[in-house]
Formats: sequence, C-alpha cells, structure tokens
Amino acid sequence: MIIVAGTQRLHPTDLEALRETAKATIAATRAETGCIVYSFAEDLSEPGLVRIYEEWESRDDLARHGKSDHIAAWRAALSKVEILGRELKIIEVAKSEPLA
Repeated sequence: MIIVAGTQRLHPTDLEALRETAKATIAATRAETGCIVYSFAEDLSEPGLVRIYEEWESRDDLARHGKSDHIAAWRAALSKVEILGRELKIIEVAKSEPLA
C-alpha cells in the first residue's frame, strides 16, 4: 500500500474559491482503480491549511491518478491561486492491520 500524506496552505478565501473543484476532484478520484482513501480536510485551528491523506493499492495506481483529467483540472484551478506552502510525502507500507 502507498500512502500520500501532508499539507497544503492557501489563503482562506482561495480555499473557499476552490471548494467545489476540490469536491469534484475527490469524487472522481475515489472512483479510480486502486484508490482506497482520498481525503482533503480543512484544519479547524488554522484557516487555509488543508490536510491531505491518500491510500493507494500501488505506485502504478498513484501514477495513473497523477495523469487523470480530473487532476489536470485540479492543477489548473490551483494555478489560479497562491499556494503558501505544500508538504507531501509518499509512504510505502509493508503491512497494516486493524487497531484492536
């Protein structure tokens, strides 16, 4: 399993302007082959901070996601706002199990 986790910081007004495009991107991504979890969460304590969390079955699935039309549309929308910060990392998981 591949995990992508991190943050992206925007002006709060820019985040509001992107909200509908983000919802469409999330819905389309969740329908992709290999997508286990795909989520953006606005931090309640820090306006404009978005926490990103994704789980993918494989790196190939993640790579296909990056080439999708909806991600191209998301990147186009992001190009119209100022990104104040972005920190994402890829984590490869060898094993996972439910927490008892």
